[in-house]
Amino acid sequence: MMMVSDDCLVECNIDDSDEDDGEQVNTPPPPPEFASKASTPAPKAPTPPVAPPTPESTSPVSRDPNNINQHLKVEVSDVLAEPATPHSIDQVWIYSLTGFERTRIWTYRCLSLLFAVPFAFLCGLFIAVLACIHVWVLVPCLQLSYTFLPCLRSLCLCAVNVFVSPFCSSLALCCSQIAVSLSNKDWSPAKDKDAV
Repeated sequence: MMMVSDDCLVECNIDDSDEDDGEQVNTPPPPPEFASKASTPAPKAPTPPVAPPTPESTSPVSRDPNNINQHLKVEVSDVLAEPATPHSIDQVWIYSLTGFERTRIWTYRCLSLLFAVPFAFLCGLFIAVLACIHVWVLVPCLQLSYTFLPCLRSLCLCAVNVFVSPFCSSLALCCSQIAVSLSNKDWSPAKDKDAV
């Protein structure tokens, strides 16, 4: 930031009246750091705003706005490259690059001409069927099940408490009285030798 001394400041009297007294005010020129490089031109009369040109109907700028096919953006340099020392004739290299690009572009165009419209039709049909099933079958079934689940839950709990729980409790009481005991006399060494 540059500091300006009071010597450089100039006092100007501004008179807004249109009368010209014929008197000229002598003002010293501004210091060089404040002098403008070019004189300011007189203001021009405002021109009416011009409407921007309407864009021509062309194909959309970005056909992949969500970048779902980022991995398919393959350039020639991603596939073909020659080292610095052993390299082919310049025309061979140029024709190879041109052939690669033209083959890639025109093969894609021909295949998309054959498959794009039918496959887009099938994708649209598939998405429409899924949306219809989701809207008219899946969501209503889920909403109905959420509505009836408390009733079904209470019925299931009643059935378990009335039928299954007493049966399991009785079976557990019967099995709790069984005791298994093993003694060593059943496993004597003489029986083990006879068995061999």
